[in-house]
Amino acid sequence: MSQAESLPVLKTSVHDLKYLSAVLRGVNFATRATITVTKTGLVVVVEESRTLLGTAYVFADVFDEFTYHPEVTEGQSSQQPTIQEEETDYCSAFEISLNTFMECMNIYGTASGSSSKSGKLKPFKNYGDESNGPESDDDQAEGAQDRGDKRSKPGGGRSEHFFGGSERGTGMRLTYIGPGFPLTVTLAQDASGPTTTCEIPTFDAEPHLELPFDSEKMVLKIILKSSWLRDALSELDSSCDKLAFIGNPPEIPEAGAQTARQRQRARMQAKPNFRIEAAGSFGNTEARFIRRMDYPNDRDVLESFECVNPVSFSYRFSHIARTMRALQTSVKTSLRIDDEGLLSLQFLMPSSTSRLNSGGGTSNFIEFRCLALEDDT
Repeated sequence: MSQAESLPVLKTSVHDLKYLSAVLRGVNFATRATITVTKTGLVVVVEESRTLLGTAYVFADVFDEFTYHPEVTEGQSSQQPTIQEEETDYCSAFEISLNTFMECMNIYGTASGSSSKSGKLKPFKNYGDESNGPESDDDQAEGAQDRGDKRSKPGGGRSEHFFGGSERGTGMRLTYIGPGFPLTVTLAQDASGPTTTCEIPTFDAEPHLELPFDSEKMVLKIILKSSWLRDALSELDSSCDKLAFIGNPPEIPEAGAQTARQRQRARMQAKPNFRIEAAGSFGNTEARFIRRMDYPNDRDVLESFECVNPVSFSYRFSHIARTMRALQTSVKTSLRIDDEGLLSLQFLMPSSTSRLNSGGGTSNFIEFRCLALEDDT
């Protein structure tokens, strides 16, 4: 029996593709993406300049239907698998143009969540621009929701504001027969209405950049609300060329009684536990500017902070800027750095509607790994 006559490798459907589109949009910055299909879901990997690796993890319960049949290769039996074979974690991988896939999903104009301003990126600040506040009432409402301000407009939390409401959604079915066949995308806004079918060419998956992160060699680990990091990066000028993450161990208070003035002086002289430092230049001149943003070891700001020795590593700003789309729609951020400067940024995404209805927790996330500049390693 030929591959075309056998069961498709992948067959999925979702009644509203907004959530899936939002997750994939977070890594849509490269020409091609490698999609790996397993029984637990999809792993979408992109890379840039052999330095930046972006990975989106989309679990099977995001879909209303998720059916995966491992590819049958030469030498494999078409009969029922043995117990040992059933325990094997099979996977299938192929490459596609992720941007083409995103355009297909947005054929009806409903995939981008354009009705909600939360899906838009806050532009990087240009120096000399004195306008630091939101430009409209909607921007103020968005900022109030990020801060948990009780005066924000009604509409629930950030995930509901971004992903749904009463707006009409677009349903989608994905089918991948196997190697050599396209990824078939079928879309419809109504069961009785017209449908659109797109066929996206697939390619054999090429080996991508491997950046293993060793937790045993981790020198800095921070967990914070994404809104804190998002606001900090949005304030930076687009002409920055380097961005440094600096960590210092919490200072232990001196033993013995201290006056209020001594305690205040000690706090002022203490090094910040976490600092973001951006450096750039003005035009073609040699004049340099440095922008520093300090974060205290406060549970309201840094939910978790681990740092034993002083840490400072720099990264190309253009690579960190690639993470902004994922950061924009995430709820929490985990920032980790190992002793060689490998940066891991993990963005926890809001729960999809299907996971909320099934009682599942938030588990879909996007991870970026980035190599430090050679000067700092």
